[in-house]
Amino acid sequence: MPTALLRTDDLPAPAVAPARRVRWAGIAGLGAALPAESVPVADVAARVGVEPEWITRRTGIHALRRLPQDGTLCDLGEAAAREALADAGVEASELDAVLVATASADAVMPCAAPLIAGRLGAGRAMAWDVNLACTGFLAGLEQGAALIESGRAKCVLLIAADALGRFTDHDDRKTAALFADGAGAVVLTAGAGMRLGASTLWSEPDEAGALVVGHDDRLVRMDGQAVFARAVDGMERCCRMVLADAGLHVNDIDLVVPHQANARITRTLSERLSLPADRVADTIAQVGNTGAASIPLALHTARTEGRIPAPGGLMLFTAFGAGFAAGAVLVES
Repeated sequence: MPTALLRTDDLPAPAVAPARRVRWAGIAGLGAALPAESVPVADVAARVGVEPEWITRRTGIHALRRLPQDGTLCDLGEAAAREALADAGVEASELDAVLVATASADAVMPCAAPLIAGRLGAGRAMAWDVNLACTGFLAGLEQGAALIESGRAKCVLLIAADALGRFTDHDDRKTAALFADGAGAVVLTAGAGMRLGASTLWSEPDEAGALVVGHDDRLVRMDGQAVFARAVDGMERCCRMVLADAGLHVNDIDLVVPHQANARITRTLSERLSLPADRVADTIAQVGNTGAASIPLALHTARTEGRIPAPGGLMLFTAFGAGFAAGAVLVES
């Protein structure tokens, strides 16, 4: 005779009450790490046969940070993580989860997250990678905040790290001067720090393959004009969605921190949103496009420059990346 299906009302009451849900998650610590080597665009320009001004005019980039040959993504991620933990006053042993937003881990397997968690001594933390290309940091914020706000975690380390220089065709003038290496990290805790508010993640398939790293040559192939148009449209759409959800106007935002893809993209997005330059973070000039790491790196620079709004001020993070995927997150300082 078949066993009867167990209905939910037949289940015994839990021995321990579910964890109380907290109302919000916040960024309690911030860290950053960049390779020591800085590659001037003049070197890139000489190799691809253009003038340095041609590159800078189109990208806003003057130099790129690149890992040495023996450097690893885990090295960068660990350095950024240690700074973020110290900034938050949190020990690695207190972490419930370690997330790494990356599209360029050191190996196909294993993921970067368990390796970095082990280096840090986060022995009881669950750990996994988040791959949403340049939108990965925002996806990681969503996952980390969900763990905290559901009561499944109290403290989450989110590292965003990319070594895109390893996937760059250095003879392709369309991409050779764009992609770089770097890492940023944040510690997320319950009810403390910079509060994470309204957010959205949006996707639309890149059926034409406008931005791809394939298994054949493992190099970035990009239709720059198509990506430019989609990036500006996608980030503007997500920013306006989040503002509408929060009942805010763009004039209420003190600082927008966009993915640092290209200075022209940042400038065009600012114009679409009618934002003056002093309310937009633009830090690509000396580091290049560091993929998922670009928002936390730009946020770190903004803090160093004293541009983080006073408590109660508002910031808007926004990103666009391969997929295509875009997103925006409102943050109260």
